[in-house]
Amino acid sequence: MTVPRYRDPAAPVSERVRDLLGRMTLPEKVGQLNQRMYGWHAYERARDGHRLTDAFREEVAAFDGMGALYGLQRADPWSGVGFADGLDARDGARTAAAVQRHVVEHTRLGIPVLLVEEMPHGHQALDGTVLPVNLAAGATWDPELYADAVAAAAAELRARGAHIALVSALDLVRDPRWGRSEECFGEDPYLAARMTGALVEGARRAGVAVVLKHFAGQGATVGGRNSAATELGRRELHEVHLAAARAGVAAGAAGVMAAYNEFDGLPCVANRYLLTEVLREEWGFDGLVMADGTAVDRLLRLTGDPVRAAALALDAGCDLSLWDDSFTRLGEAVARGLVSEGALDAAVARVLTLKFRLGLFEQPGPPAGAAATGPADAAELGERVARASVTLLAHEGGVLPLARAALRRIAVLGPNADSLPHQIGDYTAPQRPGDGVTVLEGIRAAAGHGVDVVTAPGCALVGDDVSQVPSAVASAAASDVAVLVLGGSSARCADTAFEANGAAVTGSGAPTGMTCGEGVDLADLLLPAGQRALLAAVSATGTPVVVVLVQGRPHALPELDAPVHAVLSAWYPGPRGGRAVAEVLFGDAEPRGRLPVSVPRSAAQLPVYYNGKDHRYRGYVDQSAGPRHAFGHGLSYTTVVHGAPRLSRARVTADAPDLTCRVAVRNTGARPAEETVQLYVRRVSGGTSWPRVRELRGFVRLRIAPGAAADAVFEVDAATLASVGRDLRLAVEPGVVELETGPASDRTRAARLEISAPGRNPEPGREEDAEPDSERVPEPTGTGVGTEQNLG
Repeated sequence: MTVPRYRDPAAPVSERVRDLLGRMTLPEKVGQLNQRMYGWHAYERARDGHRLTDAFREEVAAFDGMGALYGLQRADPWSGVGFADGLDARDGARTAAAVQRHVVEHTRLGIPVLLVEEMPHGHQALDGTVLPVNLAAGATWDPELYADAVAAAAAELRARGAHIALVSALDLVRDPRWGRSEECFGEDPYLAARMTGALVEGARRAGVAVVLKHFAGQGATVGGRNSAATELGRRELHEVHLAAARAGVAAGAAGVMAAYNEFDGLPCVANRYLLTEVLREEWGFDGLVMADGTAVDRLLRLTGDPVRAAALALDAGCDLSLWDDSFTRLGEAVARGLVSEGALDAAVARVLTLKFRLGLFEQPGPPAGAAATGPADAAELGERVARASVTLLAHEGGVLPLARAALRRIAVLGPNADSLPHQIGDYTAPQRPGDGVTVLEGIRAAAGHGVDVVTAPGCALVGDDVSQVPSAVASAAASDVAVLVLGGSSARCADTAFEANGAAVTGSGAPTGMTCGEGVDLADLLLPAGQRALLAAVSATGTPVVVVLVQGRPHALPELDAPVHAVLSAWYPGPRGGRAVAEVLFGDAEPRGRLPVSVPRSAAQLPVYYNGKDHRYRGYVDQSAGPRHAFGHGLSYTTVVHGAPRLSRARVTADAPDLTCRVAVRNTGARPAEETVQLYVRRVSGGTSWPRVRELRGFVRLRIAPGAAADAVFEVDAATLASVGRDLRLAVEPGVVELETGPASDRTRAARLEISAPGRNPEPGREEDAEPDSERVPEPTGTGVGTEQNLG
């Protein structure tokens, strides 16, 4: 018996796809482009474990196959899945195998199904490792550490039989009122691109394909409103919002998810310019485009007809739907001449290509011998990310690090002091009781037996009830130091109402207990009234106060009437985040986090991102236009001096722009320095578009011993100096730029670089010093040349 070509693992993938596609009927092709079912409806609890449902069998039979199945192992309040009826690691692997057996054995061609899972910061499944949220990952400025953590989480997902991880990576925090800010790596395209590349590399290391969310510009919606319109021009789109997607595609992402927002009047899922002209034709991307949940059905507002909606999305470049009914009507669209069968075949071919590349036809189920619980170090890596992300925003009076020998009593106060759900973020599965370490528990363990740790919530997370403030004030007044743990929460609960796509329904106010997360946008970025009252009252006691902000977005930090001695930010640091925070408080770990997003003084001054257009705006009359803390900011427990940047060449040509930039960094304090040296480019003249204030183009992490120094070395090349030209493509443009280095975007020193037109021979340059009249840092001694090290 002759084996069909598509069954031959030795045959080239393109030939296998062509052979299989030629054997398929129109309904079978349409079935490969649909992902209509919620995965948790595919199984049910049985006496001896779990069994497949009749609804799942009927869905497979409807198209004699199934393209993809979303969220088989998802667990959360929206799905209603918990430990009583859901899939743990072992049952998840078994059920995934059962799904594949049924699809392969009960369909004519036996095409396996893609199992798609959410992995926003760890696999969203029972007993899946929860990592810190993306803002925390961005705050580490450590792509290598993040790649390791992603690889560990992806290995868990793959061991349970899934193939595709849906991961937020492409959105930027351009307006922190947006509830999904926690899903972004930050406000900067370069930082997001570096972290996105690390994400894809880590997942691929574990054999998992990544679909990157959301393409494109969703973080720039008007007013920080979820799924709203954007006012982006094509230049802003290319300069800011496509950088992370370019990096993800270059790193080998398997797909992108078309966002809900519109661009230039068309929703992304129906935007041919985005999905075909840019993604496929300009970038050469041959992977999948997946619609966001119900996004194709939303096109009914434009078409008035589900068949036309399906044709519009397919023709634009969408390959795979998510929970839509419209895409099931693609056969009718072909019959009515609304879209060609060739366009349908192209989409099906991309789905099949991914299945062949992942080896599903040879190994449709979980990998043989894979541990159902995943690697043991996944949680440890998550804790390392949390530790590296804690950012010291302000520090006065030398209160930190806390000295155990000098302390008798610590008051740990605030609504986020002892709440595990408040520190793990949105898109998380239920946690087993006793798992994780809250900030209170972390401080108690770190303080040791000789220190009395007292606690009081002081107020609820939301609302203006101040009835609990007096007890918290009494605890603070009787203590040597008060650690006030404030912030927000994205914790969903059984009472939360949801949209059909899983977003929380906000109505006229935030859902109970939620101040952040998908669907939870804020008009006012101040901490809730009760938290502000608690902060004011505790600060007025005279006891040294340390504020820890456990949050998923930067809350506005106005001037305070009473003193606060230190402020730390811990972007939802995950289940073990409380221990990470405590280690930084006591100096067992150095604060090495740096802000991935600017912190505003008020919502009224938005936007405050650092890399806006350089129009020399003088500021508002009634308040500063600048942020409270700038992008890249972060303090340490020692003192560090940055020298001026020194360039190996003062002049280059646009076609040969390579040079080296060095900056000497000295640790002048008594503790080790964990320093992140940042490189920015600022265009002074030339170019084809109005310049930005400055743009991050590199960073180097240094570990410097007390009294020692090190050189941060940046290899400057075309990628560093390129800007978006008139044709919306990246190119090095002639003109004058300044290469700026420093510890943050608002504390830089510059060296000027002249870029001549291609072919012109610049005069031989000498090593240049920025600000010639400024004091030079002595030549480095002690440690050697700095490199981007994984120091977690």
